[in-house]
Parts: sequence; C-alpha cells; structure tokens
Amino acid sequence: MIESDGTTDQNVARIAERLKERIYAELAVIAVTLGLALSGSSTHLPAALSVLGASLGLWLATIAAEIQGHRFAYGRRMNGVELRHMLAVTSPLMTAAVGPLVLILFSAFGAFSLTAALYGSVAVDTATMFIWGYAAGRRMQASVLMSILSGVVNLLIGGIVIVVKVAGGH
Repeated sequence: MIESDGTTDQNVARIAERLKERIYAELAVIAVTLGLALSGSSTHLPAALSVLGASLGLWLATIAAEIQGHRFAYGRRMNGVELRHMLAVTSPLMTAAVGPLVLILFSAFGAFSLTAALYGSVAVDTATMFIWGYAAGRRMQASVLMSILSGVVNLLIGGIVIVVKVAGGH
C-alpha cells in the first residue's frame, strides 16, 4: 500500500537499487575468487586482501561515478540526504565480499583447502545470483516456472563470467 508521502515507493526503489548493486558486486567477486582459485598460487592473506580490495575498489569507483554523475546532471554537489542515500544504496557492494572472506577464514583454520574455499565461494555466489532472480520473479507474482527462468537468466550471466575467466586461463 502506498502512503500519501510516497515513502513506500521510495523504499521499494531503494531496495531495487541495492539489489542491482549487490548483483554487480556478486559478479565481480565471482571473477576475483575464480581467478584466485584457478591460479592456485595464493595464500590466505593475499586471497582475502584480493577479495576485499576488489569489493572496496568497486565500491569506491561506484561512489566516485555517482558523485561525478550527480555533479554533471544537477550542476551541484550532493547534499547530506543525497550522499546518505548513495552510501546506503552502494553498501551492498561491500557485503558481497563477506561470504568469500568467511570461507577463506575457515580455510585458514584448516576446515578445508584455500582452493576449495575459493571454488566454494564461486558456487555460493553463483547460486545467490539464481536465488535473487527467482525471488524477483516470485515478488512479481510470476509463476514458479517463470521465476525459475528468471533465476536461470541470472545463473547464465554468472556462468558467462565463469566461462570468460576459465577460457582466459585465470
């Protein structure tokens, strides 16, 4: 139900923006973790720093692009409300690193090999892409079949990243 001040519309728009950023971040993290797994030469700390650095770099690049885009479009700097909104929307870029970092940490404590942690991270992040697509389909009240198709499209996008990384040799 939409409130008279449009707050519900704003909340839905913010959720959509945050999910979009999360999906971008998932793709970047898939590429980084798969590259690390395929190289087989990384140790725990460099692997963790690579994942964290990729997420942080993507987040900072997004912030810079948002700020510059805003300045260009509006001819002024962002005010406090706009800046907080932008930070809230882009924060999922950092959360995509959490899963791989947890798996790398478990690996560091001997639960499994680093390579297994990195491949596991790729699998989890790719599965997450499917879940986001499926959930979006269900949210739109699509049939289960169409929701699965939506998830498969996301899965294929993640798969393209994987194929490119494997075909590139890292």
